[in-house]
Amino acid sequence: NELVCEGCGDCGVQSNCLSVEPLETEFGRKRRINQSTCNKDFSCVKGFCPSFVTVKGGQLRKKDRKGAGPQWSGGALPRPALPALGDDAWGIVVAGVGGTGVITIGQLLGMAAHIEGKGIVTQDAAGLAQKGGATWSHVLIGASQDHIRTTRVGAASADLVIGCDPIVAAGKETLQRLRAGRSHVALNTSATPTAGFVRNTEWQNPAQACVDSLVQTLGDEAVGRFDAEAASTRLMGDSIYTNPMMLGYAWQKGWVPLGEEALMRAIELNAVQVEKNRQAFEWGRRAAHDPKAMAALLAPAAQQAQVIEFRKRDTVEALVARRVEFLTGYQNAAYAGTYKAFVEQVRQAESRLGKTSLSEAVARYLFKLMAYKDEYEVARLHTDPAFRAKIAEQFEGNYELHLHLAPPLIARKNEKGELVKQQYGPWMLKAMGVLAKFKGLRGTALDIFGRTDERRMERALIEQYRADVQALLAGLNADNHALALEIASLPEQIRGFGHVKERHYRAAQLRRQTLLARWADAAAQPGQARAA
Repeated sequence: NELVCEGCGDCGVQSNCLSVEPLETEFGRKRRINQSTCNKDFSCVKGFCPSFVTVKGGQLRKKDRKGAGPQWSGGALPRPALPALGDDAWGIVVAGVGGTGVITIGQLLGMAAHIEGKGIVTQDAAGLAQKGGATWSHVLIGASQDHIRTTRVGAASADLVIGCDPIVAAGKETLQRLRAGRSHVALNTSATPTAGFVRNTEWQNPAQACVDSLVQTLGDEAVGRFDAEAASTRLMGDSIYTNPMMLGYAWQKGWVPLGEEALMRAIELNAVQVEKNRQAFEWGRRAAHDPKAMAALLAPAAQQAQVIEFRKRDTVEALVARRVEFLTGYQNAAYAGTYKAFVEQVRQAESRLGKTSLSEAVARYLFKLMAYKDEYEVARLHTDPAFRAKIAEQFEGNYELHLHLAPPLIARKNEKGELVKQQYGPWMLKAMGVLAKFKGLRGTALDIFGRTDERRMERALIEQYRADVQALLAGLNADNHALALEIASLPEQIRGFGHVKERHYRAAQLRRQTLLARWADAAAQPGQARAA
């Protein structure tokens, strides 16, 4: 449940799994599970967080079996002119992430070449891991076996790179195979998060930089690209068909020296989801033939993604309005009103400098602190009909929802003194439905959950933050504005639940002391304030 998730990354630390992916939302970066690549070992559930929900007895919802869904409007597909084989072998490198079918694409190309009686050599190379690591399949196709004189595509010798992942496709190992004027790249622009995301919760996906690097190396016309993962998920119901879609894309571009009949026969002989893989190949062809028609087909998904980017650039008023609505549901209108009034106070003070960034930061982070996720809030978010509807969109069948929780009042502790999560069946959701109705007790003498150290800390943080911001406003000027912004953004570091949140809280408090000391020094020496 992304609204329960704090974006702390403990699930990634516990599982070291790349199927735990970043999800950018209105309320910051969260996590999601890529259902297409998840290997179901459930180690991510060990992350100390109540957001995880396991679905038992159901299955991933498939696309409408009657064929209803996105319809192609790009017209009939012409057959491309295929490259002719000369004295040299045609070198293809399939570059992507292990466990997603990279090697399978190499095998399909090899079998198709064999069916046509051509010479063929394939060699696979894996990086640090078979699943989740960089993987390459080298394919050499010749007019006959005598035309192939090596077992791998050499430096500057690739005629085609099928880039199933942009990070791998733009990596050094792949780039050294390319040569301007000879090489072409068929590129999936959606990048799989790397191990860097597990270690660094602020990891930024370099997909666009990878695209730019390839274009700079080969020229724009030589790099065909589209978001095959988004297309596969929307059109096929599963991102696992991304790679055969990329094969179809490269073939329609005229960059693969093999006939369609041989490739279809190779897919048939592979005997795995034959019809689905053929459909994926066909969708890839369509994307290459008419990119605009494909973009229009994917528009609903693209528009949804754009909403997130748009909201990042929203006005302070719009940003505050959405959070006022959320806090009203969280507690009540009066509680939300105190939030709105405080942000307005900051906005008025900052407006004298002609800036808005401090107001935006306070709007985000005062909200984050005020909407702390206690038992009432976790119960409210898990029983929200919108969340149940989201589950129903992903899964079908007679399933049950199980939660993984460590309620502070009843959970046992391990040898480190940390609370231990337990699994709770569907009855817990019913209990949560009742608990959520008692949110009015939050912070009162009758709030039995509010007596724990964690809840006391969360309430104290709100008051501390307000006091800090008030102090900043009292001495705010153009010279110290950047430092004020850094101080006001400190709650971004406080993430998670239980011992994870406590660890982040302590680090943030140390940082706060350092920044406030600099603020005091700058006040004594005007003009010396700078953000670090």
